[in-house]
Amino acid sequence: MSTSNGFHSAPSLLRSAIANHKFIITAEVMPPKGGNPSHMIKMAQLLKGRVHGVNITDGSRAVLRMSSLASAVLLKQADVEPICQMACRDRNRIALQADLMGAHALGIHNVLALTGDPVKAGDHPKARSVFDLESVRLLRTIGQLNQGIDLNEKKLPDGPLNIFAGAAIDPQSPSWSGLQKRFERKVEAGAQFFQSQLISDFERLEKFMSQIAAQAQKPILAGIFLLKSAKNAAFLNRNVPGVHIPDDIINRLATAKEPLQEGIAIAAEQIKLAQSLCQGVHIMAIRREDLIPEILDRAGIGPIDKPKTSMETPQPLEFPVLQN
Repeated sequence: MSTSNGFHSAPSLLRSAIANHKFIITAEVMPPKGGNPSHMIKMAQLLKGRVHGVNITDGSRAVLRMSSLASAVLLKQADVEPICQMACRDRNRIALQADLMGAHALGIHNVLALTGDPVKAGDHPKARSVFDLESVRLLRTIGQLNQGIDLNEKKLPDGPLNIFAGAAIDPQSPSWSGLQKRFERKVEAGAQFFQSQLISDFERLEKFMSQIAAQAQKPILAGIFLLKSAKNAAFLNRNVPGVHIPDDIINRLATAKEPLQEGIAIAAEQIKLAQSLCQGVHIMAIRREDLIPEILDRAGIGPIDKPKTSMETPQPLEFPVLQN
């Protein structure tokens, strides 16, 4: 089936899986740092049939890369369901609304609303930050546009949007009250699913699920990161705020004959842990996205089911309340 603009309109893997209470699997690929998208597309195509959506990062770590929206369109053309990340750092409210309208017109309906990393963290430290909105206000903006109203409270004369909005969450945040408040605000603003930052403390994740997330009835996808070596883990500990890879995992990687294979085993073990705690996983295997199917195989997760329903807003979910 094709829409009037010529883009193929297929049932959404992500929405269908959420509506049918499946264990959700998403992964992440980076856009190219240049004009050739062939490697990105190749990595994404290796994930077909194994994940419900592929995130396209939007200037992650404030590093210049190809437009997330353009990259998402390229993945859609390659028959891979994209999740377009949209950060507020580089756009004002006019540009954000314009990009959301463009995403809808191009058949890109999954959007992860992000505030964005500080400019000074990236490769253009002299760039000017915008931050006209932040992630909660962006979620509210999406909700308004989906109702056919812009941020000036004016009706959209050419019709409402159909954007399925997600948000990020960090269950390992040191401020428990801040974490709860931020999560609740994002739920109230319209987030339909949550992808977490890298999880290394699964006891903390269990506490978050039972004490904060359970009542919201929104799927939480635990962030699973492929650690390639002890050096890689130590780098994350030093350079990524909020990340703390435990010493026992670093020692496993340091003493392994094949550290990469040990990293695959660790990621698979973490996916199994996540299966008992939350409703999905978001897998990050930077520059080795080709290993994600092997990680899933090691975790005992086979190919995903094809959706049986058209793209639709899921009904309220009924997840078990986890005990402390």
